[in-house]
Amino acid sequence: MADDRMPAGTAHRHACEGTALLWRGDYQGARQLLTALARRIDRGPRRAKERRAPAASPAEVFHRHRQAQSRRARLLGMLLVPLDADFGIPLRRAPDVRQACAEAYGPASGHPSVASLTELLGLIGAHQWRRKGVEVPALGGDRIHPHYGVFSPVRGEYVDLVAEAPLPTHELAFDIGTGTGVLAAVLARRGIQRVVATDQDARALQCARENAARLGLSERVEVVEADLYPPGRAPLVVCNPPWVPARPSSPLEYAVYDPSSRMLRGFLNGLAGHLTPGGEGWLILSDLAEHLGLRPRAELLTAFATAGLTVTARLDIRPTHPRALDPTDPLHMARAAEVTSLWRLTAG
Repeated sequence: MADDRMPAGTAHRHACEGTALLWRGDYQGARQLLTALARRIDRGPRRAKERRAPAASPAEVFHRHRQAQSRRARLLGMLLVPLDADFGIPLRRAPDVRQACAEAYGPASGHPSVASLTELLGLIGAHQWRRKGVEVPALGGDRIHPHYGVFSPVRGEYVDLVAEAPLPTHELAFDIGTGTGVLAAVLARRGIQRVVATDQDARALQCARENAARLGLSERVEVVEADLYPPGRAPLVVCNPPWVPARPSSPLEYAVYDPSSRMLRGFLNGLAGHLTPGGEGWLILSDLAEHLGLRPRAELLTAFATAGLTVTARLDIRPTHPRALDPTDPLHMARAAEVTSLWRLTAG
């Protein structure tokens, strides 16, 4: 049990020893303790040792960074807060998180529970994003409303590529792994009469359907459950798979990490069989993995050839997100060199 009287040093020691802390004090005090814990973790002996470590390869830097992130998340996750049977927080000055919890967890179970404060703060942030939405310039400033666990289109460069590439058709397109449905919406707004958007995640399917309805595109955007491809062929098939071939450590990371490039290879290997004659496949992919030493360009080009695909053109764009400009980011060298590309592929 912990409350406002517990020093940050004591809380840090308990967390490092693997002992969770169930908070019984003021809710805002728990947030202050979490901030203090984060400061101690970030300036701890391991971080100092990392700064003194000899120069490493980009891949080693990436794996060290992920290990540090994992350890940080594990230690911060040791601070727990109670939840009532209806997801209310029985602490002084606590916010109402019932709707945010229901969106992430489903209906309340009717039993008290606990959750890490870091997870609850993530739920609150996801709820605010879902309520307010993310403005998408390629949609004329209209907003996409991401659900919890569905990748938000905050990095707009890949959306801009799809908005600018020359269309090979105005009849039918497939959007593979649609997520929020943002690319399907952009294609429909560009004049494609029917877009079939697929995903296998239940949250993403609901999210994409709600966004299509909110944008008035339900009659032109059909959202279907599928592992990659729907039945049939299309003159345009679009896919924006996770960009980094690494194993996710949480469900939220599946939008970023593609273990063994499963989705990328599945899209490429199935593309020729789902294109109509003369059709195009659009692969939207960052080269961050190349700069991290995780997937060389030659491997990607070999995957194209193995799948019987030809590159007809490529559109490139530089990222503009803050981390690309932050020299203190451990992965700054790779992020600063990153380019996102739309590969235009044809069969044969």
